[in-house]
Amino acid sequence: MRPFLLVLSAPSGGGKSTIARKLLQARTDVGYSVSATTRRPRPGERDGTDYHFLTRAEFERRVEAGEFLEHATYGGHRYGTLRGEVESIFARGCHAVLDIEVEGARQIRAHLADAVLIFVLPPSAQVLAARLRTRETESEEEIRNRLDRAAAELAAAPEYDYTVVNDDLGLAVEQVAAIMDAEARRVSRQAEFHDYIDGIRHALVDPAIRHAG
Repeated sequence: MRPFLLVLSAPSGGGKSTIARKLLQARTDVGYSVSATTRRPRPGERDGTDYHFLTRAEFERRVEAGEFLEHATYGGHRYGTLRGEVESIFARGCHAVLDIEVEGARQIRAHLADAVLIFVLPPSAQVLAARLRTRETESEEEIRNRLDRAAAELAAAPEYDYTVVNDDLGLAVEQVAAIMDAEARRVSRQAEFHDYIDGIRHALVDPAIRHAG
């Protein structure tokens, strides 16, 4: 089986990062690609675990060096996926899971046609706003800006391969896992498929099988 890149996108507060963490806890065939960002760590966040926290100068240096698979600006801060993160996950034979914004997902789609893109939808506008306020990490003005951004991001959902409504977190994780299992069975991702079929075809013309009994 050839590993693939799974992209989860959602408006801020949609739950894409939580779904990614749940997948990582439940499956051994999944690796989480830690994104890089120029924003400051929130309380409890750890460098290298939640994000690679970079200065803007270091971020831009890596952009110029071609080290990013995708990168975008969100809320005045830079975010991106380092190629080395994804390559190391693939080298372990695991699927790589990214939770990134719409702009970054479009770059992934443009360069990696084999990637699987899922848009995580909130059950309602009210629930999304409540989730943002529950964080207690941003001002009301910042929350309103995020809600404005969310309205624009939701318009991009039809560009994705799948959508999942994150009303019940457990069910949303199960649905994403089911999509991964189905995508892993695509013929194009089965490295041994042609050898397997050839083996059966050759056996079917073996006289010992054709005339058995």
